[in-house]
Amino acid sequence: MVTRKRLRTILNALALYASAALLIGYFGVNAYSGNHGLKAKEVIDRQSAALSAELERLKVEHAQWERRIALLKSDAIDPDMLDERARALLDYVDPDDLTLMYDTQSHHAAVPNP
Repeated sequence: MVTRKRLRTILNALALYASAALLIGYFGVNAYSGNHGLKAKEVIDRQSAALSAELERLKVEHAQWERRIALLKSDAIDPDMLDERARALLDYVDPDDLTLMYDTQSHHAAVPNP
């Protein structure tokens, strides 16, 4: 009878330790690979860095466009900018301009094969 009681106490203790180890392991795995774990934090940090770089690039582009728009405003219009835009929209070339024309098909055909 004493041996059964001692065996039962040992088995209860082992079961308690095993269930505690499984519970700790479960939470440990979720802390690493869960939706809010360390792995997800790394992914979010990488996305944040990529988006920050894109934001900086877009800020520079925005500043460039703001500068170009300011040059086209009626109160302080830049004659060179106006001339550039008018020529681009009207396909106009000044007689004093140097114009280079080339054929794209002949350009590709002129490349020798090795």
